[in-house]
Amino acid sequence: MQHERIDPREWIRRLQLAPHPEGGYFRETYRAAGNVTRERETQPRSASTAIYFLLCDGAHSAWHRIRSDEVWHFYAGDPVDVHVLDAHGVLTTHRLGNAVLHPDAAFQAVVAAGDWFAAECRDSDGAALVGCTVAPGFEFSEFELAEAGALQARYPHHRELIARLGPN
Repeated sequence: MQHERIDPREWIRRLQLAPHPEGGYFRETYRAAGNVTRERETQPRSASTAIYFLLCDGAHSAWHRIRSDEVWHFYAGDPVDVHVLDAHGVLTTHRLGNAVLHPDAAFQAVVAAGDWFAAECRDSDGAALVGCTVAPGFEFSEFELAEAGALQARYPHHRELIARLGPN
């Protein structure tokens, strides 16, 4: 099936993207002016944030988790698999992509707060521009990059996938 090819260098330049600690490139595009405070917390935070996120050159988004729900949005390029491990070790893979060109893909996918997740282009030579919206808003202080060995020990039946998409 046909899909829209993107030039990663052009997108990095045009969208002013920077390397992301989990892999790929990103730029925050929105941070709500309004704040919210979670139950049992006293520190207010932005109600919502959004980023552009680019995967290319064989890079992947390494296993990580955050304390808020995250909605992934597909914009252009190749399909992306977003792998999610819930607290019980159940693995769900969301295929993010142009749902018109790829019937097995969706334009949006949700990762629940606290779940471990990683993402990769379906085609290892592919490139994809996606967006991520987080509510309550993303804070790097709540970003936890997985230690692959510990995650493998907790979920041994997913050992190979965890190793493949671990931090570089």
